[in-house]
Amino acid sequence: MADTKKKNLLLFFDRPTEPCFMQKGDEKAVFEIPDHYYPEKYQSLSNSLSNRFGNDASRSIPIRNIALPNLDVPKQLPYNDQFSVFLPTHREMAGRLIDIFLGMRDIDDLTSILSYCQLHINPYMFNYCLSVALLHRDDTKGLNIPTLTETFPDKFMDPKVFRRAREATSVAKTGPRIPVTISQNLTASDREPEQRVAYFREDIAINLHHWHWHLVYPFDLTTGGIVDKDRRGELFYYMHQQIVARYNTERFCNDLPRVVMYKDFRAPIEEAYFPKLDSKVASRAWPPRFPGSIITDLDRPVEQIRIDVSEMERWRDNILQAIEENAVLMPGTTGYKMPLNPETGIDILGNIMESSILSVNRGYYGDYHNMGHVFISYVHDPDHRHLERPGVIGDSATAMRDPIFYRWHAHIDDIFQMYKNKLPPYPQDKIVYNNINVTSIKVEGPAGTNVFGTHWERSTVELGRGLDFTPRGSVLARFTHLQHEEFNYVIEVNNTSGNYAMGTVRIFMAPVFDDNGNRMTFDVQRKLMIELDKFTHGLKQGVNTIRRRSLDSSVTIPYERSFRNQLNRQGTAGNQSVAEFDFCGCGWPHHLLIPKGTTRGYPVTLFVMFSNWNDDRVAQDLVGSCNDAASYCGIRDRQYPDKRAMGYPFDRPAAPDVKNLQNFITENMAITDCTIRFTDEIRDRKQ
Repeated sequence: MADTKKKNLLLFFDRPTEPCFMQKGDEKAVFEIPDHYYPEKYQSLSNSLSNRFGNDASRSIPIRNIALPNLDVPKQLPYNDQFSVFLPTHREMAGRLIDIFLGMRDIDDLTSILSYCQLHINPYMFNYCLSVALLHRDDTKGLNIPTLTETFPDKFMDPKVFRRAREATSVAKTGPRIPVTISQNLTASDREPEQRVAYFREDIAINLHHWHWHLVYPFDLTTGGIVDKDRRGELFYYMHQQIVARYNTERFCNDLPRVVMYKDFRAPIEEAYFPKLDSKVASRAWPPRFPGSIITDLDRPVEQIRIDVSEMERWRDNILQAIEENAVLMPGTTGYKMPLNPETGIDILGNIMESSILSVNRGYYGDYHNMGHVFISYVHDPDHRHLERPGVIGDSATAMRDPIFYRWHAHIDDIFQMYKNKLPPYPQDKIVYNNINVTSIKVEGPAGTNVFGTHWERSTVELGRGLDFTPRGSVLARFTHLQHEEFNYVIEVNNTSGNYAMGTVRIFMAPVFDDNGNRMTFDVQRKLMIELDKFTHGLKQGVNTIRRRSLDSSVTIPYERSFRNQLNRQGTAGNQSVAEFDFCGCGWPHHLLIPKGTTRGYPVTLFVMFSNWNDDRVAQDLVGSCNDAASYCGIRDRQYPDKRAMGYPFDRPAAPDVKNLQNFITENMAITDCTIRFTDEIRDRKQ
């Protein structure tokens, strides 16, 4: 009975723009809502609506009539509007609604308030708040929260897909249907150079990753512990730093220069972006950004935004001053400045940069990262005179599609790097693992020794849950994405300590040459190091051979977790392994673990390091926890599983005499030259 009540909550994700008094799910379940829950336009029809949809329902779900909390704040967002976690007013509305959902005393009360809110609250915001609440309530952690591709596929694909899907459902009202194909070259022609990396920016799973990360790490909630997760600010820095490093490598593979930081707010944004998306809820096309657009002061009463560009510049200067002084100004009149120490400084800065309730002196350091998204998203209509909605960079589920996302985050990362550059180089005793000698690392796979093979892969994703046209049933979309051939790392290590030793194995990859064809210096290359894996491993006395599968990466989640079909999931809501599954939905998509490479073979350096596990380890119980994609997402209800700074040992500059990676290598490290060879062919995914 308890499991059934929990599973009823998932029906609120089914056809989210249809009222919840209509039949939900394949089982045709109906919520029996109190008359006064109906919106005003349905009030006079409540009895007939109840009879119409309830008569042939296979199951009725009675709704407890509770005293409704004050919902004035979340109701301020119009029902048919866009929603953005980057907008302060929207965050306030969502924070209030999430707190209400988290505060419901039991599943029955939660179901009741959800049935009311589904009819009265903006569907995008409702979906976000419901997802965050179910992810963090103790009594709902075992629920299989649908990904946004299932509930709002309009955020990820061309509206032509839905027209063809309607045609497919009309032809085959029941049974198997012909999958709809999504064009690989969706938003621009080959005349646009940025289109060369559209496969990365517009990848469905990469945008799902960004959306899911913000579900796990919300901004503004009063409920304790949900925002204040372990090393949240540092994780914001590192996850986005890795995105920029990966994007730059993809650019190099496609003969494009390193991404240019967007830091001069008075300069034009040269790149245009035409998203080719429609908003299902707002019934509007997502607006484009034309080449040469310049951000200007915002005055949009509908979002309660009135802010000058100069305010962004003031916040930036205040943050830079804190880095220069290595201390942040605390609120109050005393002028006290809190030092930024090497252990927690990056975390404090991360929480300032992505403003949240954890930010110190929010009034002084402002809302820099989020408002950067907002300013750019309204560049086409800064004063709302044309009644336009924000561009795609204003939504966490669509932001990574736009080239300006990477220019903005390159600037954000550059500010973090200013702080990191002030830290002293790691001394030898923080780098060397005595008596542990890594003699070699190599890669074995179908492409050959020390060769990573990549190609295109055609896969399918289920859209049926989010499409509100009838008849019901499976609606599959077929799309093409980058994929790599699976491989094994083979690491040779000699333990001469005379004792059994535990180590943390850290594997990174980086380009060899910059965009001008010059071999990189260490300081340039270290910022382009892509984390591929991190794991612990025991070493017996003498020579050890370690084999590690690429499938076991600590960075990625498998395809099945990015595009899971909830209806086919095994397990129940009370199962602990299932309870961890939704948190595990956060992770870098495995098919993008390795950059694209080139047909002639793109040169990269593969790096491995053994560090002393006794210096790395965090004492905690990880039984039953999802920790296979912890590098970018952390572990739910646990500490980050590595005491070291994220990105160690490349997060700090090296000693002045270290000119290249070879100079940096100590006996507990090894490097090898590899190539990424791309085969320009499409292979169908093996299901």
